[in-house]
Amino acid sequence: MGREYIEDMKFDKIDFVAVPFKQGEYENCKFINCNFSNVDLSNNDFINCTFDNCNLSNIQLVKVVLRDIVFNDCKMLGIQFDTCNNFGMSFSFNNCTLNHAIFYGTKIKHTKFINCQIHGVDFTDSDLANAHFSNSDLLNSTFINTNLEKADLSTSINFSIDPEKNKIKKAKFSSGGLVGLVGKYNIDIV
Repeated sequence: MGREYIEDMKFDKIDFVAVPFKQGEYENCKFINCNFSNVDLSNNDFINCTFDNCNLSNIQLVKVVLRDIVFNDCKMLGIQFDTCNNFGMSFSFNNCTLNHAIFYGTKIKHTKFINCQIHGVDFTDSDLANAHFSNSDLLNSTFINTNLEKADLSTSINFSIDPEKNKIKKAKFSSGGLVGLVGKYNIDIV
């Protein structure tokens, strides 16, 4: 079965668990209220697409191209973004639940995580320079050898970032967020 080129299409309320997802290159497409739970999207290309209010939990993304993608109000549990095609990968997340996702080793500079729940996410070895974590909850997320230079975490909560194990030059943190930077020292900040 050959790959299709699909452009400027709107997919609304489609359950891709029941209806097979057609392999191809999707450009300028909108996916609204769709269910992709546990669907294998491997080897597809998504360019300048929007996903609104979709369930993308546990999707497989092996060699998937994600370029200029916007995720709005999506449930995205357990996604392994580290298996995507890393070349030109770019996306933003608005009001999404990204719990237990893996971004290990990804180069996702300038990524915006706005009003997101990001619990138990692995950002080890990722390049998040200039990323924005606006009003996002980073409970139990892992930052080891992560580039957070010029990243904005000033309105984020529940993060734990070791300045000795990550690059944080010129990153923004609120004074209330200092606990997340010095927590390993077991000191009281009053």
